Amino acid sequence: MSVSLDLCRAIPKVALHDHLDGGLRPQTVLEEAAKVGHELPAKDADALGRWFYEAADSGSLVRYLETFAHTVAVMQTADSLRRVAREFVLDQAADGVIYAEARWAPEQHVAGGLTLAQAIEAVRDGLAEGMALAQQDGHDIIAQQIVTAMRHVDQPTTEIAELAVAYRDDSVCGFDIAGAEDGFPPTRLVASFDYLRGQLMEYTIHAGEAAGVDSVAAAVGICGASRVGHGVRLVEDIAADGSLGRLAQYILDRQLPLEVCPSSNLQTGICERMEDHPFAQLATAGFRVTVNCDNRLMSATTLSREFHLLSEAFDYDLSDLRQFVLNGASVAFLPFDQRNDLIEKVKRGFDALIVSN
Repeated sequence: MSVSLDLCRAIPKVALHDHLDGGLRPQTVLEEAAKVGHELPAKDADALGRWFYEAADSGSLVRYLETFAHTVAVMQTADSLRRVAREFVLDQAADGVIYAEARWAPEQHVAGGLTLAQAIEAVRDGLAEGMALAQQDGHDIIAQQIVTAMRHVDQPTTEIAELAVAYRDDSVCGFDIAGAEDGFPPTRLVASFDYLRGQLMEYTIHAGEAAGVDSVAAAVGICGASRVGHGVRLVEDIAADGSLGRLAQYILDRQLPLEVCPSSNLQTGICERMEDHPFAQLATAGFRVTVNCDNRLMSATTLSREFHLLSEAFDYDLSDLRQFVLNGASVAFLPFDQRNDLIEKVKRGFDALIVSN
């Protein structure tokens, strides 16, 4: 019997793969767009929310990414970045998330005159404001940021990686690359990954979403990713009889985490129905799968909804969901003692729910 949406809201959750510019409230987009004179495809919050979902629901990652032109356009000032980051935390906390990493690309938010450092500091301040407000409302949540470099720029540099290191003790917990995968392999930014390893900095890499298993192999083999963003096309390295190819075996043996985003994957063409999503195949084979939203606005979703949809599709119970959350908590970009505290908090929360249900 599946776990209800209300019960999924009650479980303590961990959000590892959630884009800051993909999780805005529609009302916030409307209000911030009015301030800067940016034209939107809809005039009210409900209609705008529907537009984002329908435009992203195309089966194409490239088309999906086009929707971000509107959210990025309204995130070009320190005030707007603080607001979006603050609301990111409040919305996560209201959904029962106790730890969240907000990933975003500072280089996309300097059109209004901010420096990269000022943009990072604005998000830092917004996250702090959100955590303080959430705590006042009785929600204890930790939120950090992952700074992202865009993989499709003409001449990739190490600038964003260097900023990640510069702010590593000031709300930044890691680094990522994002953008269109096909034609832009992670190896284009290998200098950044080499630099980060030399600085002992954590990073995750988008791979195995629009591009195939080769992108995953490059992300973990050549670039040394700590975690893989999406990674679901790893199933292409698993035979019909369940035997694993060399890459799948490597990732399984090392329990490298996969940041799986079920609803988003349906929108970008991984499969058509949740029941056909590779999540269950990967989980059953023993891969360290985690559950994430990717872009809550574009997928019209929450992390509670993602857990509920998986539970409905694959008949997962609370014990199953507990394991998936623990998978995420165990690979959060946190110091060892804080990560252990997070794991224990997840266990206590689930144990109480299992006993009462």
